[in-house]
Amino acid sequence: MNKKVFNIVSFLFVVLLLSACQSQNIAQKATAKHNKKVTHIFLIGDSTIADYTGNYEPGKDYMKVRYPITGWGQVFQPYFVKDSLASLKPAITTDSVAIIDRAHGGRSTRTFFQEGRWRYVYEHLQPNDYVIIQFGHNDGSEKNPERYVNIEGYKEFLRLFVSQTRQKVGNPIIVTPVARNYPWKDGKLENVHGEYWQAPIDVAKEMNVPYIDLNKLSMEYFTKKGQDFTTNHYFMNLSENVYEAYPKGQKDNTHFQPEGAKAVASIVYQEFKKVIKTQKK
Repeated sequence: MNKKVFNIVSFLFVVLLLSACQSQNIAQKATAKHNKKVTHIFLIGDSTIADYTGNYEPGKDYMKVRYPITGWGQVFQPYFVKDSLASLKPAITTDSVAIIDRAHGGRSTRTFFQEGRWRYVYEHLQPNDYVIIQFGHNDGSEKNPERYVNIEGYKEFLRLFVSQTRQKVGNPIIVTPVARNYPWKDGKLENVHGEYWQAPIDVAKEMNVPYIDLNKLSMEYFTKKGQDFTTNHYFMNLSENVYEAYPKGQKDNTHFQPEGAKAVASIVYQEFKKVIKTQKK
């Protein structure tokens, strides 16, 4: 083999070697990307936890027809940025966490199940995913028989959500209903949920499920902030001609403005970090 032919052959060999290495690197990166694992946190419940953006009302512009109403689940994802995941170990060790908010306004435990909303969660649950369960606002609404559920029925549906989450090797967490902005007495916000506050705690203890007493925690938090601040900054009490969706203003002491939703989401996140580390698999 003369020198010229040898040089050509050597050059082609180097080209082929570099090409093979590049292909291997691409394949390794693709495999690594494919192998990245996600922990899903499903949120189920009512309007106080719902995400009103996206496809909540198909064909309608959230900013025009709903804003500033904000469920706390709507602002929950930012607490799970990559830098915060280390604080969730060893309970969560995946590359990322995705919040799947399936809550919807006006739903009780019964109607959430009857309308097939729970079926979606059950069918998409993967082992080690989480389901955060917060109902009570509509279950206890006797004046609305289409959604009302008595205490025993309320407990039974909570048991069903817990049992079926465990069937899929998921992790259920029960949450008591978040406080409404009434009644206030002597500068202190008091319970408006009656027995629907204690019932989720009873089920959690009965079934050995972690729980977050959001009713208690939110009452305490709002009390510290004071009635006036809570009313004007956290709940949907709006002046006229400020928001396109509410030209006549709004008096609503159940649903949150963005600031209120963020405050509640922060409470839930801090408690979530605590309870997942004690959760028994």
